[in-house]
Amino acid sequence: MNNNKKGSELPSTAVDVLVVGNGPVGATIAALLGGYGVKTLVLDKSHEVLLMPRAIALDNEALRILQLAGLSEDAFEKIVIPEVKMHSPVLGQFSRANTAGCIDGHPKLVTFYQPDLEHAMRNQVSRLKTVTSLGGFELENLVEESEGVVASVRDQDGHVHSVRARYLIGADGASSRVRALIGQEFEGQTYAEDWLIVDTRNRHQSAIDHVEFICDPRRPTPHMPAPGGRERWEFMLHPGESREELESPESIARLIAPWINPQELEIERKAVYRFHARCCNRFSKGRVFLAGDAAHITPPFVGQGLVAGLRDGANLAWKLAWVLHGQAAPSILDTYDVERRPHAQAMINLAKLMGRLVMPRNKVAAFFIHGMMRTLALTPASRKYFEQLDIKPKNIFKNGLFMQHRRSDKLVRGSLFPQAWVRNTQQRIQLSDDTLGHNLTLVGFGVDPLSLLSTAQVFSWIKMGGHFLQIGPCGQRSDSGCDFIEDLNHEILPLAAKGTLVAIRPDRIIMHHAPGTEADSLVRECQILMASVDSTADSVSITINEPPRLRA
Repeated sequence: MNNNKKGSELPSTAVDVLVVGNGPVGATIAALLGGYGVKTLVLDKSHEVLLMPRAIALDNEALRILQLAGLSEDAFEKIVIPEVKMHSPVLGQFSRANTAGCIDGHPKLVTFYQPDLEHAMRNQVSRLKTVTSLGGFELENLVEESEGVVASVRDQDGHVHSVRARYLIGADGASSRVRALIGQEFEGQTYAEDWLIVDTRNRHQSAIDHVEFICDPRRPTPHMPAPGGRERWEFMLHPGESREELESPESIARLIAPWINPQELEIERKAVYRFHARCCNRFSKGRVFLAGDAAHITPPFVGQGLVAGLRDGANLAWKLAWVLHGQAAPSILDTYDVERRPHAQAMINLAKLMGRLVMPRNKVAAFFIHGMMRTLALTPASRKYFEQLDIKPKNIFKNGLFMQHRRSDKLVRGSLFPQAWVRNTQQRIQLSDDTLGHNLTLVGFGVDPLSLLSTAQVFSWIKMGGHFLQIGPCGQRSDSGCDFIEDLNHEILPLAAKGTLVAIRPDRIIMHHAPGTEADSLVRECQILMASVDSTADSVSITINEPPRLRA
């Protein structure tokens, strides 16, 4: 399959953004950029979606980003995981994580089949007029100029072509050519471990419905279901064991015998992977950015590898779009590294810690560690820390493109704005992110934001790519001059006093909030954050006959 809906030749003119790599992160970035109307070219060495075993877990934040990128709830199949269990051969189940329920409208944890996700995202990209996606091209070199980047790419016939782009994103995986070319190769220890991954099929009636870690120091084994009647096992290799030895049919049958009769074993895929824990010192250099495994590699013990890459894409794509559209200054691009790298590193550290906790290498350490975890589970505070996933680092930025947080506020600046079920004026029930669209949105809690702003301030906000929205209680009807939604389950309105204004970035991060009486300061401070040029409305000559609206 050729990934490009327009043929196989490179565009003759320059593009706004060149994305190198068309895996799930690269394709999601392309979908986001296309949604923002950015002229984007995606290049990948392969034409086809790879079928080798890779990512298998997504959390609620990842599903929310896929929603932002345009994927519907049924775009690809998922299995909702209610719990993660940890078993010791001596102590039995010694710990668990409760992953039942939803956060922000999405399940806390699901498993999925990566090729299905990639096909769904490529289909989404194919609908976007500003995005071209091509296989059969490999990056060789890049040169940064004052106004952009010139990339040299080689096609499958050996011919070299030049591509000009204003910005370039390397989403080309763990062995990233982009990362090497900008001198950001991984440093420090890697914590490398070799694991055999085995995916089986036709397990519709037999697969487990949760994730389990068999924490046997003789051979630690994560085990989980996947859509389409699939089931996965991951077996850690011992020192001295070879890839060829462990991948043999006899070895796989022996390893998987506790779960499957070897006569019934149907292997879909098998591969030995080396798990690493690595993070770049910087996620960008000049006009070149790194995302996903090109920027950081996370061991799989907390299922955050692909999730971290999707967070990268959501954070970076809108900032590039706003700069390219002239709605923000290029200086905001510096906040990509400032915001994303600390959280990516925190997730890597958590994955390493969980690897040590659940998979110690000898019986004495296993008995001590697993016994301690079982004991800790007896106290409510420590049980909540592990079982309710409080151990997972919150996606809250300490520094970046937002006003600093104040301790007493329920709405945390630099964190995700909550998502809930809402109803619009056409009586359509939907998730609230779908009402925000691809915008910088000024949301009024029980108040029309337009009623608190002067004409100049309204147009200052619009020039920054801004729109307006009012949230009211369930059952209230709109008398607002802007778009209006009802908070059906009263999940959003209790988070701030009536009359509060909240500035929400396109990636759903809270940029600022303030009482409606401080509306002018809020708009001015957001302008400063965006470093927007000509951000006053003095030169705007527009007559307002009726208030601006987001959508009909």
